[in-house]
Amino acid sequence: MSAKDYGLRAALRAANFNGKKLISGVKLKKLRRIVDERGWLTEIMRSDWPLFKKFGQVYLSVCNPGYVKAWHYHKKQTDSFVIIYGRARVGLYDARKNSETFGITNEFIVDSNNPVLIQIPPGVWHGYEALGNEPAFLINVPDKLYNYENPDEFRERFNTNKVNFRWQGKKGG
Repeated sequence: MSAKDYGLRAALRAANFNGKKLISGVKLKKLRRIVDERGWLTEIMRSDWPLFKKFGQVYLSVCNPGYVKAWHYHKKQTDSFVIIYGRARVGLYDARKNSETFGITNEFIVDSNNPVLIQIPPGVWHGYEALGNEPAFLINVPDKLYNYENPDEFRERFNTNKVNFRWQGKKGG
């Protein structure tokens, strides 16, 4: 991935990324807010973007202050997160044993005023928590449909010792 292709440098700045190395396969795109006197509009995903893989579904997840929604990963699904309301801390952990970034964590502080798309490949554990006194609203555009009979979702407690990452929230799952 080149910085030119995805606006990586701008996205890293917008996501307040302070890590040493971005997890392999994680992609970021700084999104554009089109603002006028009526409000604003942000395109979250377009089929002509290099980040677009395939449409599975779109869903909204809300995390309340003091809570954490973590950890989980997918074996097949790629997630594409955007915070559309509030402020959040997104955590990633590369659990893929064959990855060049195995064991690395990434942290992003994102908000709706400076939107960033975070694309998370299969095998990377992820989660998020609301920062501040308001809930954080997250839109996800995964490339697969959720299968209720056989979910591609594997979980670990948010406060597990398997990951060198500590959430601020004290409740979650």
